[in-house]
Amino acid sequence: MLIRLLEGRGKRDNLLGLRVLIKRSKEIGPILRRFFINTLFDSTFVQLGIVIGSILAINQDLRLIISTMVASSFALGISTGVSVYESEMLERERRIVDLEKALFRKLDNTVITENYKTYALILAFLNFLTPLMCCCIISIPILLATFQLLDRTIASWLSVILALGILFVAGTYLGRLSKQNPLIKGLRMVVFGVLAFLVGFLVQMMI
Repeated sequence: MLIRLLEGRGKRDNLLGLRVLIKRSKEIGPILRRFFINTLFDSTFVQLGIVIGSILAINQDLRLIISTMVASSFALGISTGVSVYESEMLERERRIVDLEKALFRKLDNTVITENYKTYALILAFLNFLTPLMCCCIISIPILLATFQLLDRTIASWLSVILALGILFVAGTYLGRLSKQNPLIKGLRMVVFGVLAFLVGFLVQMMI
């Protein structure tokens, strides 16, 4: 009789664990989109600021500009990756405690806890890659200029256009998700990018 009760309880625990994992897998999409868009905006504005400084530089050291863009991308990627991982693990621990209270048992080293760790690592890794992806796109013209395939000034302005293009695409994507006008949302993000460019431009002129 006791064995049957334990087996029944084990089946209920497994079913509950399966439900939690299915629910978590459905939640990871919106969470990933939110973190990705936020990191994409942050990294784009950071790269835009670096490019603005390079446009007004008297002696443009393209290698220094690229190394600055790459270094800032790694720093931002590590920062966002760690913060996302820590916040997700904190949320995981809170949910695990609630589950343990509901099941009257510890869930250490179970499928549930391991999957929570996997989700947190996936979110952190993708957020780490986002600034690097943004840097790779925006730095293409400057990289071409280092091989004398493109004029330096033109390369800097093309990088600005690419940065604004990223903001526009991200804005249209947000517009579709929020069921708003994608074009208006995209143009709004571009306006913010232009404002950031103008502020940076004025700051550089005053220094």
